[in-house]
Amino acid sequence: MPAIASRGRGRRTMNEINMVPFIDVMLVLLIIFMVTAPMLTPGLVDVPTVGKASKQPVKFASVMIAKDGSLQVQMGDTPVRSATEKEAVQAILQWQKAQSDAAAAVIIAADKAVMYESVVKTMGALQKAGVQRVGLSVKQGG
Repeated sequence: MPAIASRGRGRRTMNEINMVPFIDVMLVLLIIFMVTAPMLTPGLVDVPTVGKASKQPVKFASVMIAKDGSLQVQMGDTPVRSATEKEAVQAILQWQKAQSDAAAAVIIAADKAVMYESVVKTMGALQKAGVQRVGLSVKQGG
């Protein structure tokens, strides 16, 4: 009689997942990645460098962008005046015509806390208006 009783108890459902096939697949993937990784070539980006210009411009207008995003324009020896982006571009174009030098430089100086987007928008507006020489004012670090 004890043999009959044990037959019913011998069949239990398994509550665990078999992890061996999963581990095998992961090891195969790991080996594939380890073999192919050295064959991949990383992308190279050619980043421009900052250097001193060979010749500083004689005539230049300056656009200063303050922390709050407001623009101040100084053209040659004229005093600094506040302007919107559109007013600044028009004033600089008029100044270039008065100088009779369409290649007169415009230098953008921005506060360190100013968002990069403001500087790029100002530079883009100047270039779209036809200003040929636009540069950025930087502090030479040491």
